Amino acid sequence: MTTLIMVGIVVFGVFAYRSLPVSDLPITDSPSIYVGASLPGASPETMAATVATPLEKAFSSIAGIDEITSNSSLGSTGVSLTFSPDRDIDAAAQDVNAAISQAMPNLPAGIQPPTMHKQNQAAAPILFLALTSSVLPLQTVDEFAETDIAQRLSMVDGVSEVGVWGSMKYAVRVQVDPVKLAERHLGVSQVAAAIRSNNVMLPTGVLYGKNRTLTVQATGQLGDAAQFRKLIIAYQDGAPVRLGDVANVLDDVQSDRNASWLDFDRSIGLAVMRQPGVNTIEVADAVKAELAEIEKGLPKTVTVHIQYDRSKSIQQSVHDVKFSLTLALCLVVMVIFLFLRSGVATMIPSLTLPMSIVGTFSIMALLHFSVDNLSLMALTLAVGFVVDDAIVMLENIVRHLEMGKPPMRAAFDGSREVGFTILSMTLSLATVFIPLMFMGGQIGRLFKEFAVTIAVAILVSGFVSLTLTPMLCSRLLKSKREEHHGRWFTATERQFQRALASYERSLGWVMEHRGYALGFSAAVLALTAVLFAAVPKGLFPPDDTGQLNGTTEAAQGTSFPEMKRLQLIAMRKLATDTNIESFTSSVGGGFGSSNQGRLSVTLKPEGQRPPADEMVNELTKLTSGIPGLAVYFQNPPVIHIGGRSAKAQYQFTLEGSDIDTLYAEAGKLMARMAKLPQLASVTSDLMNRAPILQVHIDRQRALALGVSPASIERALADAYNEQQVSTIYTPSNEYWVVMEAVDAAQTDANALKRFSVPGANGRMIPLSDVAYFEHTVGPLSVAHSGQMASVTISFNLAPNVALGTAVDVVNRLARSTLPATITGQFSGAAQAFEASQQGMGILFVITIFVIYIILGILYESFIHPITILTGLPFAAFGALLALWVTRTELGVYGYVGIIMLVGIVKKNAIMMIDFAIAAERDEHLTPSQAIVRAASVRFRPIMMTTVSAIASTLPIAIGVGASAASRRPLGIAVVGGLAFSQIVTLYVTPVFYTYMDELQAWGGRVFSRAAARATGEPVPAAGD
Repeated sequence: MTTLIMVGIVVFGVFAYRSLPVSDLPITDSPSIYVGASLPGASPETMAATVATPLEKAFSSIAGIDEITSNSSLGSTGVSLTFSPDRDIDAAAQDVNAAISQAMPNLPAGIQPPTMHKQNQAAAPILFLALTSSVLPLQTVDEFAETDIAQRLSMVDGVSEVGVWGSMKYAVRVQVDPVKLAERHLGVSQVAAAIRSNNVMLPTGVLYGKNRTLTVQATGQLGDAAQFRKLIIAYQDGAPVRLGDVANVLDDVQSDRNASWLDFDRSIGLAVMRQPGVNTIEVADAVKAELAEIEKGLPKTVTVHIQYDRSKSIQQSVHDVKFSLTLALCLVVMVIFLFLRSGVATMIPSLTLPMSIVGTFSIMALLHFSVDNLSLMALTLAVGFVVDDAIVMLENIVRHLEMGKPPMRAAFDGSREVGFTILSMTLSLATVFIPLMFMGGQIGRLFKEFAVTIAVAILVSGFVSLTLTPMLCSRLLKSKREEHHGRWFTATERQFQRALASYERSLGWVMEHRGYALGFSAAVLALTAVLFAAVPKGLFPPDDTGQLNGTTEAAQGTSFPEMKRLQLIAMRKLATDTNIESFTSSVGGGFGSSNQGRLSVTLKPEGQRPPADEMVNELTKLTSGIPGLAVYFQNPPVIHIGGRSAKAQYQFTLEGSDIDTLYAEAGKLMARMAKLPQLASVTSDLMNRAPILQVHIDRQRALALGVSPASIERALADAYNEQQVSTIYTPSNEYWVVMEAVDAAQTDANALKRFSVPGANGRMIPLSDVAYFEHTVGPLSVAHSGQMASVTISFNLAPNVALGTAVDVVNRLARSTLPATITGQFSGAAQAFEASQQGMGILFVITIFVIYIILGILYESFIHPITILTGLPFAAFGALLALWVTRTELGVYGYVGIIMLVGIVKKNAIMMIDFAIAAERDEHLTPSQAIVRAASVRFRPIMMTTVSAIASTLPIAIGVGASAASRRPLGIAVVGGLAFSQIVTLYVTPVFYTYMDELQAWGGRVFSRAAARATGEPVPAAGD
């Protein structure tokens, strides 16, 4: 039966493993929805007040929203809604649609219904492609990108969408000349109306004849600039006025204020996004296979570059974690062999390892987990734990063999004696990870898979140890009389017995001087508090994926040609760095503000260049001397947290009801933060100094001339808003007809004085007759957080500065700087850090409380669980000391390591105390005699299990391979905690056992005397 069960575990585990998706991290998709609204020509303040605010009020009543942020710029508003991780995104989308309908009556007249789409802020492209051509125009390259490649790649299984970056989609551009229009007494709005009415594609019906049916088609559709140029917009004196007479009509692109480069070649980018829960590597391979087929049909002059392949770093990272897992298995088997010095005896507990790990894959598949860095790290750590139960079982059976019992009897008696011990160890260790499963937010979702995986592995190992291990011992081990040991075994056994004798002597001295042990424990507890304050705090260690992001920012109001010139200077600076393999660059295209651009830098492989964080500092210095341009680089975080993007990694958001006070105080705080030595690259999203040409309408004069404010604003929007006025439909795509003023009317503000608007009786009235102009400044964008006007200050950390230190100094500065009317709080990753500092402390307390309950139930005692848990301060001290010595931050991984130590350290105490209780009960020994004997008998399994746990964690603590930096704090914490607590608990636990026994006896006497007084019976003497 046992053999068949184990075969079943292996078979189902292998099949489950083959079905598990592969990714870098567990699925932490953050359900979020983006709502966009546009009102051409409206100022950022108007969009914020009339569009963003009503929408935010309507959205605030939706259940499950964690965060509402918005950004309003010229003519557009975007609202990001971030929901709690357990919120169903489809149901949330229905609620958002209903809220939009509810808000429509409160939105400005003429606005189109806002659009919405689901998005995942934690997702990143798995592939980034760049198309270049030295011969073909970009419009043609864009056609290949959007029609031939993007549409076909989006149909690959596992691909959610293919986004086009730096789009240069074909369009007919109509550049009207206000002067020529005025000469012909025509208005811009008349031109727009003529284009709309002359470019149509409507259903025209069917002729049903007697013998046949004819479909009626009309040639109302125009196809290119040449056809639009001939379009008649009016008749004057019997002669037609054609569009080409008053405008430049060009075959152009939708937005000519948009440019992207791959290195220095103009390019079109494609970002391939995967669906949640699919195998990233398989999807990337399928996309590349489909791309190879597509390339066969592309012209030879079009080159497709795979600029970034995320699957490579994932594959390398997972490969390195698998190597760590294999290395841990080998190290643990070697440790077992060194202690047991028998191939057969080593094989028995070693079989527990593959059984437990392979058996875990079945549960992972049922729960839709993935093979990723965290789940594999959980299995690597589990290697040192899952073997513990088998070691305890084997060692105890061997001990009974040494008593002269036959193998079958030794297996029965030994397994019966430690069965409860193994059950206690397994359940209490698995319990340690229960609180991790209920952590909230994205961090909680990240570690839920880790906690469940390691807990399942431990439970499977407990089952295997209670079934397979005793069965193999009864069949494979030999009795004491049949064993024949060589010289090496005898010599090593002699060395172990000497070590055991030394331990027994030193333990006897400690038991005679228990006060010293108690004082030492109190000192360690105090030093633990000191170390906790001294160790630097962080969230997630920085990872090195070989990819850096950058944001360029020029002065507010910078024109597109000037922004393009500055961007090229920054690109030439980057090209001089030999550590860079390639880079992409873009400006315009709706990214951030009009004075911003972006950079994506691909570094050379690790080992050929400095770490990513050092490269951030290096590139920041390299690009710092560009006049008129600031460049901000950041190493992308392991997981994106929060709904607002920023130019640096951490954000501090200010909110206030008075926007003028908010902007003034935000500027002061940002200036002071820039002087803090702990921070770097301090910037903000405050854009309130953009140059504005204010058109003040003289309403009285306008009314006298028959000019309405609506006609003025409509005419200005038609001329200067670069808006779509019509659409050209083709069988494979649709293209815009874009209208704007000629360049001469846009480069000179005085041209507005010659701009004409329609008045009474069709007269064209110069705008200067009904308005005057004022040069001023105003916001380029307006941000909201939670329905309040906000300013977000972002920053990076200075070299060798921990996030906890930066958070403390910024909080102190904000408290001393900001008035009571302005509230400030961290957002994004910094906010998650503050929450983790509070949540992890509570989580640690809950973990101990849950373990106390489990142990109390198992032992039917209030005292023994306390005795078992007395080793925890030593483990925490060792972990913190290791982190402090190695200058490693205490982040989420470090906290998880300390929580794991709770389960590991108490297993040693359980082995001693369980034996001591049995010795007191069965052999009538005193508590002191029982615990000393228990420590001696359990010395070998305690040493074996602890050294095995250290050996399995060493590959993680050393941190070799891709993404090793993120795993290293956990390994350091576990190794440091075990190394210190291993020695200390062997002495302190027996001392506390005797103290607790005396405390329990004293409590019993007090209770007995109280009960006797209450009943009137004779009160026992003090010594009774």
